[in-house]
Amino acid sequence: MKKEGRENPKSASKMPDKIFSAGSQSTALKREVGLVSSVCLIAGTMIGSGIFMSPVWVLYYMGSPGASLLIWAASGVLSMLGGLCYVELGSIIKESGGNYIYLFRNIGSFPAFLYIYTTLILTGPSETAAVALSFARYVVVPFYVGCAPPQVVVKCVAAICIIVVNIINCFNVKLATSTQNVFTAAKILALCLILVGGVVVLISGQTENLQNAFQNTAVGFGPVGLAFYQALWAYDGWNMLNNVTEEVKRPEKTLPRAILIAVPMVTFLYVMVNVSYFAVMTTNEFLISGAAAVTWGRKILGIWMWVIPVSVAMSTFGTLNGGTFMGGRICYVAAREGHLPHLLSMVHVKRLIPSPSLIFKAVLALCMIIPGDFVSIVNYCSFTTWLSTGLTIAGLLKIKIMQPDHPHSYKVPIIVPVILLIASVYLVLAPIIENPQIEYLYAVLCILSGIFLYIPLIHLKFVPNVLSKITLHLQLLMQVAPAAKNID
Repeated sequence: MKKEGRENPKSASKMPDKIFSAGSQSTALKREVGLVSSVCLIAGTMIGSGIFMSPVWVLYYMGSPGASLLIWAASGVLSMLGGLCYVELGSIIKESGGNYIYLFRNIGSFPAFLYIYTTLILTGPSETAAVALSFARYVVVPFYVGCAPPQVVVKCVAAICIIVVNIINCFNVKLATSTQNVFTAAKILALCLILVGGVVVLISGQTENLQNAFQNTAVGFGPVGLAFYQALWAYDGWNMLNNVTEEVKRPEKTLPRAILIAVPMVTFLYVMVNVSYFAVMTTNEFLISGAAAVTWGRKILGIWMWVIPVSVAMSTFGTLNGGTFMGGRICYVAAREGHLPHLLSMVHVKRLIPSPSLIFKAVLALCMIIPGDFVSIVNYCSFTTWLSTGLTIAGLLKIKIMQPDHPHSYKVPIIVPVILLIASVYLVLAPIIENPQIEYLYAVLCILSGIFLYIPLIHLKFVPNVLSKITLHLQLLMQVAPAAKNID
C-alpha cells in the first residue's frame, strides 16, 4: 500500500519535523514489559468470563463431570503446546504482530491480509464488544433486582468500559501493564476462593457428585469439538504476548518463561475450579444454572455471594484491558507492512504508544455494541481463530522442514507443531461436519470478501490522493510519527 503520509513534501514541510520525520529509534516502541507483566498479560487475558460461563456448555456437550474435566485438562495441554510453538516463532521472527506477522513472513502477503481484514472488521471488534457487554451486565444487574436491566443501560456501560480501557492504554505502557497486574491478581484470588471452597467441601466428605464421574459421557466427532470450542474460549489468550514482542524485555528469555508460568497456572486453576463446581452441584443443577459460578456462590458463600459477580466483572475488565493492549499492536504492525492505512503504523511522539491503532479499534468495537447481543460469538470466533492458528503452525512446520538449520534460540520437537496442526484441523472441521450452521458460511464469505480489497489496494497499490492530506492533518492533530522497528 502506498505510504500516503510521505507523498506531499510541500505540505509536510509546513508541519513540525518531530511529528512527520521518518521513523527513528527515538520513536520506536520501548521495551517496558518485564516477566511479571508478561505473565499477567497472558494469564489476565486468558482468565475472563469464560471460566465462569463455559463450564456449563462443556458439561452440556460432554454429558459427564469426568469427561468435562478431561476436556479442560486437554485444552490446557493444547494451549501449552501452542504456547511453546509460538515461543519458537517469536525467536525466529522477532517482530510484534503475532499471527499476522507470522503469516506474512511464512505464508505470504495475501493470507496475512485476509487475516488482518477479518480480525479488524469482525472478530476483533466482536470479541471486544462481547467482553464489554459481559462486564456491563454484571455491573448493572445489582441495580435492577427482580427484573432484567434495560439493554440501553447495558450498552452504555459497555461503551464507557471500552472508552476507559482505551484511555488507560493510550496514556502509557506502564499504566496499562500495572492495571493488568492488579486485575490479574484479583481474578486469581477469586478463582482461588472457588478452589478452596471446593476443597473444603470434598474434605468434609461430600464426594457423591463425583462418583460415577463418566456416566452418560457423550461420544462423537462433533460434541467433543464443540466442547473444546467452549473450553478453549476460556483459554484464549495464550498466544497474545507474541503480539507485543518488540515491547518485551529480553524476549528470548521472557517469552518461554512467561508461557511456562502462565499457562500451567491457568490450567491448574481451571481444572480445580471445575472440580469445585462439581463437588458443590449435581449434574442437573449445573446444567440448569446458566452460570455455574453464580450458583456455586449462592450455595457456598450465602450473603457473600456478591463476590462472584464482582469477580466476573473484574475478570472481564482485565481481559478487555489485556486484549486492547495486545490487539492494538496487530493493527500497528499490519499498517507498518502496508496492509492498513499508514496512519495506523504511527506512535505518539512523547508517549510512544500506537494510539491511532488503539483508537481505531475502539471505534470499531463501539460500533459493534450497537446491533445487539453476541450469542454465537464463541463458536464463530473459535472457528476463525483456529483456522488462522492452523495456518500459522503450518508456517512453523515449513521452516522446520525446509530450513532445519535456521538459527534461533528456542526449538520445539517437530511432533509438537504436528499435533497442534492436527488439532487445529479437527477444531475447524468437527463442528461443521456435526452441526453445519449458517454462521460458518458467513465466516468463510467474510474472509473471502477481503479479496475485493486486496487486489486494488495492496496488489495494484491504488490509494486515493486525498488520504495523503487526511493523514498529514491527523498526524498533526494526534501528534504521531512513523516508528522504527524494535527487534534488537
